[in-house]
Amino acid sequence: MSEADVSGEEAGADGLSIDAGLVRRLLASQFPHWADLPLRRLHPAGSDNVIYRLGQDMSVRLPRGEWAAGQAAKEHAWLPRLAPHLPLPIPDPLGVGDPAFGYPWDWSVSRWLPGDTATVEGLTDPQRTARELAEFLTALQHALPVESATPNPHDDVTGVPMANRDYATRAAIAAVQGTFDVPAMTAVWESALRAPA
Repeated sequence: MSEADVSGEEAGADGLSIDAGLVRRLLASQFPHWADLPLRRLHPAGSDNVIYRLGQDMSVRLPRGEWAAGQAAKEHAWLPRLAPHLPLPIPDPLGVGDPAFGYPWDWSVSRWLPGDTATVEGLTDPQRTARELAEFLTALQHALPVESATPNPHDDVTGVPMANRDYATRAAIAAVQGTFDVPAMTAVWESALRAPA
């Protein structure tokens, strides 16, 4: 990820402005000990969150819309429990902020996790990357289940046949045409649909 000028602004759902001024106000009111640290917007940010780097060691993540609301609390509860069971580092949550100043959702501050945005061109060893990803996912699947402190916002798809999500998945794949390899993603999806339940 690259760091953009602090004056940049990102839009959330319904035209909600998520700019550095808002982040500063939220920090000053809820985490004043971090409020004076340098703040730089990241580009590209995630599809769910606007992300700012805070100082050298932290990041601030603010959900863009209702679909990402609840992630901050879920991550704060789960990531520390999962981290000891995983072969790669994951974000270390430091705090969850409350809605304020017209911003309607919980947001989070986490320890900065260095790295680069994954791109096909950036994979110097795709086979090694695939192995590491498989090891990570296997470890994640075998991590000891712990009662969640937050409800699952995806209960509508948990335990539901994948075929029920076919239309929405194909629409999501089509929406990223030009950014990702749509035929490859479609082939993976169709392979998943053929897998045993």
